[in-house]
Amino acid sequence: MIRKSRTPPLGQHFLHDQGALARIASALAIGAGDLVIEIGPGEGALTGHLLKLGARVTALEIDPQLAAALPERLGGPEGLEVIETDILAADLEKVIADRSAGRVAVVGNLPYYITSPILRAAFAAAPRIREAVFLMQKEVALRVTAGKGSPDYGYLSVLCELHSEAELLFSVPPGAFRPPPKVTSAVVRLSMRRNIHAPGNLLSFLQAAFRQPRKTLLNNLSRLYPRHEVARLSESGCRAQEMSLSELKDLWQRLQPKPGTP
Repeated sequence: MIRKSRTPPLGQHFLHDQGALARIASALAIGAGDLVIEIGPGEGALTGHLLKLGARVTALEIDPQLAAALPERLGGPEGLEVIETDILAADLEKVIADRSAGRVAVVGNLPYYITSPILRAAFAAAPRIREAVFLMQKEVALRVTAGKGSPDYGYLSVLCELHSEAELLFSVPPGAFRPPPKVTSAVVRLSMRRNIHAPGNLLSFLQAAFRQPRKTLLNNLSRLYPRHEVARLSESGCRAQEMSLSELKDLWQRLQPKPGTP
């Protein structure tokens, strides 16, 4: 059901601009027969473009009415599978593994309020994903693609860099959606890394380093490590925003207990 007078359930804004939809589909390196996992297909506007490129589409849709109506809306095409599921509750890696032996593409118009959790779900399945193209709030897209020294640089930036190469592709104005959101959106491409080393204590370290952006690493990291150990490091007076991911990883390595240390 199309709701023109207010935001649809679940905070969804449906992209209807055909030019933007075509650009999103073409941003994926896909050919005939390639599998694409689409998160939140909604009314199927992007799904149709993917199918025209010859892709096989497995669409994950939480709304039961939208999920049930999607095949008929698109004319019952071959190559379309619709799964009624919550992406945050689904095992994305298993969904992919059950349908492909290789790495696949993922695409989606992400609801603004759950963009970060969906990104984390995609990163958890990164060994099965070749690339992901996501439409999101531009403010978040700038954080996703930011580098050190940028005011947008933070934990989400380094989390994305740890798992992928992130690229801001283009902006999408509010008028391209129905109903129009109050903010500008942007499309980001994440080329997933093959060999990802992201142990839990590294992620905890990065979260702690960026927890209070205006505080130094000495203050932020003293929550995780003895203060005197952090104070020994030459970088202890720096802020996390001043350091690249590789520099932060080096710092993390130096703070790890040495073999044989109690």
